[in-house]
Amino acid sequence: MTGAWAEDDDSVLLLPSAGPDPLSFGVALTALRGYTRGRRPLRFRSPDAPQGRWVHVPAFGWSRFDARPVGPPGDDDVLIGEVLHGRLDRVGWATVRDTLSGVRPLAVAAVQRAAGRAFWELPDEELSVLGEPGTVGAALRAIGRASGDHLGHVLALLHRRHPALVPHLIRSTRRALFPHVEEGDSGVEAVVLRELRANAAAFAALEGAVATEFGDARPTRLRLHDILLWLTTTLRLAHAVELGRRSDDNAGEEWDGARASQPDPM
Repeated sequence: MTGAWAEDDDSVLLLPSAGPDPLSFGVALTALRGYTRGRRPLRFRSPDAPQGRWVHVPAFGWSRFDARPVGPPGDDDVLIGEVLHGRLDRVGWATVRDTLSGVRPLAVAAVQRAAGRAFWELPDEELSVLGEPGTVGAALRAIGRASGDHLGHVLALLHRRHPALVPHLIRSTRRALFPHVEEGDSGVEAVVLRELRANAAAFAALEGAVATEFGDARPTRLRLHDILLWLTTTLRLAHAVELGRRSDDNAGEEWDGARASQPDPM
């Protein structure tokens, strides 16, 4: 990669949805390190500190989402979406819960159609209108339509339950993917498939590196693609890289201190 992102690294990821320049493996891993370990200051008030005090909290959603265990189906499912995409009011909460119930048969159909294959192992026909009806792509498109204004909340839960098959895409990342849709694609998910396939070796290496370094979760390359695309499209990549480099430089004391400075559970 050119300019500020130059790295002494021969391996690169070519992600047209994230921009025209290649992303070096080193920068991608550093950004993911920042996403998992990065902290931000937050002014916190409590009964024992009514004037407030500064604490460090996770800067991104790793600990609240990726490292969070998935429980049995139920009302807690809605919380999975809320930890990434914000709290819902009473009407929104009920809508998401009802939508999740309504789209579960579509998710089951996609899983059965995939027959044990991961998303990046699917043939082109599964993400093409030429293979419809009954394809994985058709099921994902129907889920997107049914999700309405709560696409992120719904897909967050479905991705957590099917991390190797259901992409977690929100409006900002979908907008970045749309210009790369080709004739016959069943949706923007086809773009994700092509990018994962074109960068298979690099994403396999990222999966291994993240699993080794951050043992509290083992996200698939589908989630890693989502994180890198989101960081880029929301202009947070530079911040994540800086946090990742900081955590590298201060791997011991600063990290432990940041954890110790979190507020006690209330």
